[in-house]
Amino acid sequence: MKIVILSQNPTLYSTKRLIEAGEKKGHEMKVIDHSKCDLIIEKKKPGLIYQGKEIENVDGVIPRIGASITFYGTAVVRQFEMMKIFTAVESQALVRSRDKLRSLQILSRAGLGLPKTVFSNYSKDVGAIIDKAGGAPVVIKLLEGTQGLGVVLADNRNSAESILEAFNGLQARVIVQEFIKEAKGADIRAFVIDGVVVGAMKRQGKEGEFRSNLHRGGSADVIKLTDEEENAALRAAKVMGLGVAGVDMLQSARGPLILEVNSSPGLEGIEGATGMDIASQIIKYVERNVEE
Repeated sequence: MKIVILSQNPTLYSTKRLIEAGEKKGHEMKVIDHSKCDLIIEKKKPGLIYQGKEIENVDGVIPRIGASITFYGTAVVRQFEMMKIFTAVESQALVRSRDKLRSLQILSRAGLGLPKTVFSNYSKDVGAIIDKAGGAPVVIKLLEGTQGLGVVLADNRNSAESILEAFNGLQARVIVQEFIKEAKGADIRAFVIDGVVVGAMKRQGKEGEFRSNLHRGGSADVIKLTDEEENAALRAAKVMGLGVAGVDMLQSARGPLILEVNSSPGLEGIEGATGMDIASQIIKYVERNVEE
């Protein structure tokens, strides 16, 4: 089987692990930089050109699309779909997951637990927005932020109002969320593949840091999910239409609260924390769908 990994950096841990897992199972693994693909759009004959050659005889695709190139990366995934090639992450699900506001609307409609969240069109009444999010402290997030960047904890009303006014002045889109104190700077990432939680870790922010992202210096340990947490992760991945997903949740007094559903979750943290071979699980998912 020939499997393409769409990645801009073949040296990344996740990309290397997928290559290793695929080759171990006897597959031909090829890394293609989606930002350098050319799309051939022709009646009943869609195609892709990479490094001057047309891409042919591909059985499956594993997208690893960075947030900064979502638009073009999604177009490349969609082109493979038009060529009737299975992709581990569907183009529409990828688009949905990258739109934080749309994601929260979809999760809310499905009845999943969420932190109270407020979004406005640069409203001047910042006080009312803070009140609707449960009052200070609040978490303010840039809609385009990733890996904890563009996330600010405003620990009192004055600072919350000042930060919102500053973002509004810059015309930066933000959401305001309630601060879940009982989470104590930790969150859970559940890794879902094909409707099954294959691993879960609890990420703890470093001392004095409310963001638990490993890129921000947080630590991770394996965790056994409660039935409620597992069901929430599975439902979140399903309503987002993702066959491969990293579901981020907070543990709160009112149950698990979904923060985000990631369509290109990294493998290093989850494999390191759980000791599990998650990359091979992704390869098996591709195998099952290509063989159908």
